[in-house]
Amino acid sequence: MREISKVFFHISMINRNLIRIKVVLILFSYYKNNDKTILSLEKELLFSFQKTYDLYNYLLLLAVEITRYCRQKIENGLAKLRPTFEERNPNRRFADNRFIAQLEENEQLNKYAESNKISWADHQEIVKELANIICTTDFYKSYMEADTCSYEDDKAIWRKIFSKTIMCNDILEEHLEEQSIYWINDIELVLSFIDKTIKKFDQDKGSQQPLMPMFKNDDDLEFAKKLLRTAIQNEKEYQQMISEHTENWEYERMAYMDRIIMQVALAELMTFPTIPVNVTLNEYVEFSKHFSSDNSFRFINGVLDEIVNMLKKDKKLMKAVILPEMKS
Repeated sequence: MREISKVFFHISMINRNLIRIKVVLILFSYYKNNDKTILSLEKELLFSFQKTYDLYNYLLLLAVEITRYCRQKIENGLAKLRPTFEERNPNRRFADNRFIAQLEENEQLNKYAESNKISWADHQEIVKELANIICTTDFYKSYMEADTCSYEDDKAIWRKIFSKTIMCNDILEEHLEEQSIYWINDIELVLSFIDKTIKKFDQDKGSQQPLMPMFKNDDDLEFAKKLLRTAIQNEKEYQQMISEHTENWEYERMAYMDRIIMQVALAELMTFPTIPVNVTLNEYVEFSKHFSSDNSFRFINGVLDEIVNMLKKDKKLMKAVILPEMKS
């Protein structure tokens, strides 16, 4: 369900691996319904990118909200008429976590949350549930009982919380699925980006600490649009290529996802001369391992390899020569 986590972080939030995945999934949905224009599909693709970035910010805000809940719990204990010894002498290490204090003041996060109306205000029961679960974990207890605590320790505890508690919580997963149909397949991917973000946080940068951008540059956005359009516009040509290299299979009997994966792969192979053939093939074959049947990757790899060999022989696959960087 959430195998998109196999895609790795490359500087920006929406990298080319994620673009390939979303193009395939949108085309899969399109061919099942076949009731949308190319323009509407392009808008849907861009919207799905925006929702992925929303989730990234939403989960960062969750860390802030959990910490605020723990702070308020301490204040409520201190305000009691007859507080217990523990309530009179609270351990404030988690509540005063320096990484979270910095994140709470982050100008980029706060601006995005305000502009896109992202908030946990109406979902405090989930915040409370997660806070209580965190407080029962061994890694939380070790963090609270340690003799010393550095800024790096403050970051490390939250990396563990995201990977060991938030990633595995069924209630949170159900909530995210209810909030957006786009989010359920993105959870693990976004959590991997959050882990990278926490690692890059620098205490000296304060509220100006940059978060991950949605796109590295406009080239990736154009790549996404062109890949989608090319795959649709040249559908018949690509289908014919696939049919010619699957002698024992009728095209209509192939697994639907396999057909879409190969169609998008051919669009990339024939449209983007600067992307090496092996990069394209590896990405789509790897993708098929997680979104198609068990043996699809072998089938797809074999068919695409034959097509590539044919295109090279006919001089229809022209790739630019990428020279290695010179060492200084």
